[in-house]
Amino acid sequence: MAEVSLKILIAGRTYPLTIKKEDESHVLQAANMINEKVKEFEQNYSVRDKQDLLAMSALNLLTSQQNTPKKEPELEKEINQLDLFVSDYLQKESNPS
Repeated sequence: MAEVSLKILIAGRTYPLTIKKEDESHVLQAANMINEKVKEFEQNYSVRDKQDLLAMSALNLLTSQQNTPKKEPELEKEINQLDLFVSDYLQKESNPS
């Protein structure tokens, strides 16, 4: 697995990271989400301390993630049902009675 070195800017501070190449887009997206939340809290509240803004952003992002219904098991179930349907159909087509 290839690794890549990144310098991520979060709340005005640079963090050097070495991550797997396939995780790069997720890390960049996460950093962007954090920066957007920090900016939103900075504009909407009288908080200027970066530590407080980061804590509020982390709490907000994780809370919203926990409140999002987990649809993966439902999606996996539907995909499995579709797979069975297609498999049955293909089997019937290849073995006509």
